This record gives sequence, structure tokens and C-alpha cells, in this order.
Amino acid sequence: MSITATEMLPISEKLCPDTQEALVDVVRDCYAGDQVIYPIGGGTSLDYGLPPKADGVGLGLDALQRVVEFPARDMTITVEAGMTMAALAECLAEENLRLPIDVPDQAAATLGGVVATNFNGPRRFGEGTVRDYVIGISAVDGRGTPFKGGGRVVKNVAGYDFCKLLTGSLGTIGLITQVTLKLKPIPNAHQVVACAPPDLAAADQLLAALVESETAPTAVELLVGTGWQQDRFAADVNADAARPLLALAFEGTAQEVDWSVEQLKTEWRRLQMNQTHLLAGSEADQWLQMLAEFPRRGPAAGDDAALVLKANVVPSGTTRFVAQVQALDPTATIQAHAGNGTVIVRFADLPDGGIGRDLVGNLDALAARLHGNVVMLANPARAEMTRQSVWGGIDAPYRLMEAIKREFDPKNLLNRGRFVYQF
Repeated sequence: MSITATEMLPISEKLCPDTQEALVDVVRDCYAGDQVIYPIGGGTSLDYGLPPKADGVGLGLDALQRVVEFPARDMTITVEAGMTMAALAECLAEENLRLPIDVPDQAAATLGGVVATNFNGPRRFGEGTVRDYVIGISAVDGRGTPFKGGGRVVKNVAGYDFCKLLTGSLGTIGLITQVTLKLKPIPNAHQVVACAPPDLAAADQLLAALVESETAPTAVELLVGTGWQQDRFAADVNADAARPLLALAFEGTAQEVDWSVEQLKTEWRRLQMNQTHLLAGSEADQWLQMLAEFPRRGPAAGDDAALVLKANVVPSGTTRFVAQVQALDPTATIQAHAGNGTVIVRFADLPDGGIGRDLVGNLDALAARLHGNVVMLANPARAEMTRQSVWGGIDAPYRLMEAIKREFDPKNLLNRGRFVYQF
């Protein structure tokens, strides 16, 4: 369920401009009055980032939801950033096209919010990230000045690459108003092939073998924890909750997918993994969408976690990180996009010794050794929300980031205090 702005943000009022021109006027008024601005899309990620401390204006962007241009033959579309991901998918499906990015709460999540948070789900392994599909972008900076970059035809130009700069910036550099995306055809066939390795060591062996596999999966998912027993397919694959579940998704033509599944089963049999389970067609697609919901809610209906963390490590370190999580909390439910080294962990209870020492401190240190970091996706208790605990020990060029922030938002009005900046 989406969290309301008034529950998460210290806002005195919420304004909802319905045109890009009206939004510019609002930002200019806020700049003149030194009012902090909290951008709000679908409200699905308001608990992501540091808690805001300064009172400000909530700026709703969900009224900006028009299709600006849709040359389907070029496989691109330009839409306003307040369009929900579900509405975008419905529009694209009319031309047998899609944006292959998995996000939770598609009916509420807006395209601008997805770009601003740089959210990517299971299909990232085979289809790429959000920033791979953004080829044009329009935004408004902290002064109320519109700017844009890219377009339907991408050209190399001097200066900032705004498409990449704004992706993942959490609305702190500019308020995204319009996005141009490149698209892909909807695949004809979908299949998921899954197995239950006896332990993490066996799962690691299967994952390592994928480096030399002749197949090209769209997603590589490793599911660990008793919480997955609430999912019917996961329970069918893995009757023993103590064992991990490994699932690979394939998409494409029916011939391509059938060959890939049979080839993978052959490769797995060489590694003594003889028992596999399959999902096909819409069931496979729906199961992948269920996995995409995991960061917001677990496999059980009404599952409210006490804490959700996301680690990004080298893919070869995935099972090592998962093992460390289990050692810290055997009751945790874990989803790993194992092909990319992304591990999402849902803890049912906060640790007795505190988030910083028992969880973030321990796991962040391991992630650093695995050339990654840990960030906090959700913390309903709002306990121990420090920059270190929320954003982890990232090795980032803070001075450069803050210099760019000052250039686009000199008064620090856009989402003040919620991102990594120290001013």
C-alpha cells in the first residue's frame, strides 16, 4: 500500500500543477520564497531516502500524465512523467510494445518516480536498467528554469548527459516533467525454469556455470527464506524451506524459449540437478511481476517488514552475502537478482543490538569487500536513519556531486536532506 505524503513528509501544503508550465511557475514562487520542495509522484517510494527535516511544499506530479508523442514504428514514446507504469504499459501494449522494467505498485508508481529512484527489477539481467531506456528528458531545476537533454535521436554533445544525471538523483537536481523512452516488442513466449539446490554452495555452482551457458536468460533469481513458502509455485519447487530456490526466466519467440529451457535443463543435469519445474505463458509473466513486488511487500499477503535493505555486490559474491544475512537473521526473507549481484533482504524484526551495529555495519563491511554497498529501501520504524545506514558506505565523489547539486539547486530546495548531500 502506498504511503501518503502527509505521513512521510513535513509539508505545509500540497500543490498539483496540471501542466509543465504551471509547474515552472510553482517552482519559481518557491525559489523566491525560499520554500523547500518535496516532489511526489505515486507515493510509492516516499520512505526511500533520509527522513526530511525541513518543512516545505509537497509538489504532486501525478497530474502530468499526457502522451506527448508516440511514433510506434520508431519504437519510442514521449510522455509526461506523472503517467503511471500501468497506464504506460497499457498504452504501449496497443502497439505490441513494452518498457521491460519491473517495478512494484505499477498502478501507482509514476514514470518520473521510477527514473528518479533508478528502480530496476528481475528483468534487469537480460533487459538492462531504467537509464538504458531513457533517451530524452525534460526537467525543471531549483530556480524554476526548464532544461532538457537527449531526444528521439540520441547524439553525442558536450556538457551534461541529463538522461543519466537525473536517473537516480531522487529529484534533487531537477523535477522530471517529460521522458522519451526507447521501447521493445512484447515477446511471444515466456517461460520460467526453476530448481531447488540442496544448499547455497550448490546454488553458487549453478550460478557460476551460467557464465559459460549457451542460454541467455532474462532474469536469474535466487530466493531464500521460509517466507517464500507462501508462494504456490515456490512451494511446489522447494518443498524444503531450508533449501534455496533458483529460477531463470526466458523470453522471446516460442522456438527460442523452448530451445533455451531444454538447453538449460541439459546443462543442469550435467551438474546433477535433475529435477526442474516450469511456468509458461502468462503464468510465468505474472510470477515475475510478483517477484518485482518483493521490495514493497513480501510473498505473503499483508507482509509488512520491519526493515528492507538492498545490497549491490559483484555477482560472484551473491551467495556469500546471502549466507551472511542468514547467519545474522535466519528468519529473513531474501530475493537476489543473482545475475547482477543485487540482494534484497526483508527483516521481520529489528535487531536487538540496533540497525547500525548488527545489520548495516556488518553487512556493509562485507558488501565493501565484495566491491559494493548496502542501502536502506524501507524502515517503517524510522529508527537509526543516518546517512551511513540509509546510503551505506558508498565510495562516491561527494564533492563533485554536491557541486552539481549547487549548480542546479543553489538554495538546496529540492528534496532537501533526503539524498547523500551533506549540505
